[in-house]
Amino acid sequence: MPKSPSPIPQEILEHCAAALKVLAHPIRLRLVEILLEGRWSVTQLAAAVSKPQAEISQHLGKMKATRLLTAERDGKEVYYSCLDPACATIINCIRKHCP
Repeated sequence: MPKSPSPIPQEILEHCAAALKVLAHPIRLRLVEILLEGRWSVTQLAAAVSKPQAEISQHLGKMKATRLLTAERDGKEVYYSCLDPACATIINCIRKHCP
């Protein structure tokens, strides 16, 4: 009988569950898909998804709080980009399995 892999540590499971919960929203998934291309400002993201900046800021805040994104201030603008490489894996999984 093959040996089963070691159990995933509880803290990793908790982080992953929180990240998946945050990503379980179509606008957030679209934002991640866009942010995988590089740094974007809230203004640029709002225009790209045709949503108000305030709404996009709330989504970005939730994703940043779960360490999926990073934010960098450049003058008056804040630019976001994907921090967690798992974001690309999740988007690629959706592309592959949900035609």
